Amino acid sequence: MSEITELLRRVNTGDTSARDSLFALLYQDLRELARSRLRRSETITLLDTTSLVHESYLRFLNARELDFGGRGKFFAFAASVMRSIIVDELRKRHAQRRGGVAVHVELDEELAASLAHDDMQVVRVHEALDELATLDPRLTQVVEMRFFAGLSEEEIADALGVTDRTVRRDWDKARTLLYGALK
Repeated sequence: MSEITELLRRVNTGDTSARDSLFALLYQDLRELARSRLRRSETITLLDTTSLVHESYLRFLNARELDFGGRGKFFAFAASVMRSIIVDELRKRHAQRRGGVAVHVELDEELAASLAHDDMQVVRVHEALDELATLDPRLTQVVEMRFFAGLSEEEIADALGVTDRTVRRDWDKARTLLYGALK
């Protein structure tokens, strides 16, 4: 049994020291995942790679029940957590734009609309994924693992316990449904 598999098994049983060891062992992989995720949205968030990984770790520590069948499921969980962190940051930023303790100043509406467009696109994708999860949770998992975690079809199939062909069909179906929801 590999070291990662053993740590995942211990995390599943509630071993808190295994959580720390697992995070330390996979830290560079999580940084690569965060860097990849932030590269897609570098202009819309103020987060950097380190802060995204560390915020993910805090949420990982606060998670109540964890059940990782393998490395793929762990990274699927990490991708989902990173997605929610980015969306939460965007929502906070939009809340601050709409009020708070800021002094209200008149701005050009075209400029404000162009700045908010990218932020709102990420929030719309997040909401569309939530809607997709109500229809078919596995489709959402496939999108998170492929798009957000960058896992291959084989790794996703292994994590979900399905065939590569099923993953390809789910990916095509999810893309079609998300495209319709985002129009």
